[in-house]
Amino acid sequence: MRMRKKQDLPSKLCACCGLPFTWRKKWARDWNAVKFCSDRCRQQGAGKGGQAQGPAVAKK
Repeated sequence: MRMRKKQDLPSKLCACCGLPFTWRKKWARDWNAVKFCSDRCRQQGAGKGGQAQGPAVAKK
């Protein structure tokens, strides 16, 4: 099997952070269903803007 250059692999934009990510071998079976670039983005979910969305705590 020939090696491919990373730039030749398909890529997508992450639904959470909006950054591009490229195809990985472990995603070969379900590449069409992959939406997020990492577990962190997947846990935050789509449309959260990539930043932590927690309650603001004021310290005195």
